[in-house]
Amino acid sequence: MATSTANEIADYLLWFAKEHGDLLTALKLQKLMFYADAWHMVMHGGEQLIPEPFEAWVHGPVHRDTYHRFSQYRWLPIPCDADKPSIPQEVEVFLADVYRVFGGFSGFELEQLTHQETPWRSARGNLPSDATCTQPIDKGLTCRFYANMSQAEQ
Repeated sequence: MATSTANEIADYLLWFAKEHGDLLTALKLQKLMFYADAWHMVMHGGEQLIPEPFEAWVHGPVHRDTYHRFSQYRWLPIPCDADKPSIPQEVEVFLADVYRVFGGFSGFELEQLTHQETPWRSARGNLPSDATCTQPIDKGLTCRFYANMSQAEQ
């Protein structure tokens, strides 16, 4: 599968949300990107959708560069006036599937899901819930965790 950048994935998710009458906050965008990368690895033999790491921040997994790009919006919806980004068709189809599964959740609900799951919890270790953390979330552990979750559902 062709590789896309984190910015292209973010832009596509923002465009997709706008096209379907939804708005994304930075929190929700981060979690959608994390789940897209995680499930992409599961469904494509470990191949990462987003090659850079996600970090185990207080509010869940965060892709640092994308966070800085949209941080000025804080808890407000990110405006999207852009045209549809050019990404491979198979990535578009995959992201639409991810959105169908996770897009109905609020950013807060997605944050709470990640807080219950091993990849984020493992990266944070024994830190208090409100402690700053920039520890990368292990992508191998992420892939194994969601692959096991997928097998348990079958």
